[in-house]
Amino acid sequence: MELATGYYTRRKPWLLGGFDWAAAKIRPIAIRHYGERLADVLAVEARQEFEALIPQLPYIGGSRNPHTPLIVGAAMFLALYRPLKARDRPVQEIGALASEAVETVYGLFPRSLFPLYGRRTFSRHTLRRAHKRALESQQRRYRGDWVYTVVEGDGSAFDWGIDFVECGICKLYHAQGADEFVPYLCQLDFIASAWFGWGLGRTMTLAEGNEKCDFRFTRTKGRIDF
Repeated sequence: MELATGYYTRRKPWLLGGFDWAAAKIRPIAIRHYGERLADVLAVEARQEFEALIPQLPYIGGSRNPHTPLIVGAAMFLALYRPLKARDRPVQEIGALASEAVETVYGLFPRSLFPLYGRRTFSRHTLRRAHKRALESQQRRYRGDWVYTVVEGDGSAFDWGIDFVECGICKLYHAQGADEFVPYLCQLDFIASAWFGWGLGRTMTLAEGNEKCDFRFTRTKGRIDF
């Protein structure tokens, strides 16, 4: 069993390597928006922010929890947000930059992977695991984790869904004083949905002050088939 103490710091070289890879891929976006000189400064500052965040990230079960990569990804976006916020860039602009970055990174991967992983979302195996993990989340073993229930669909209105009553990203960003940026990360779910064919529908989010995030999934062809 993996130990909570130092989980992220033990993986610091790998985490920084992932950050460097992503930063290199989105550098052209930053240059287009801010010019080469400022883009390079922002990259250095964002990396410093991410490195400082690593030991502060909440342990939620390590590699046994599929939400752990979301915590890491959220920290990367937080590291991008901070140097831009320090320069009084509007949060809407930073959110748009995050969306453009995600679209760019998805576009780097083989397109054949997206329908493969998209179909797995609707498999019986995935649904069984979702039920199991939902029950585990309700034990609230980790304070920084998500808490949710699975909602059965009828195959017409939607195939299946998840109601999140606690969100790990909301908790992390609240602790870091960045609540205003969470709704823009929520919008990234729809970008993923378009690529993977999740047919995501949602009427409310915790980030907007609602009682839950009501994710509803309906199998679609996805962007890969357009």
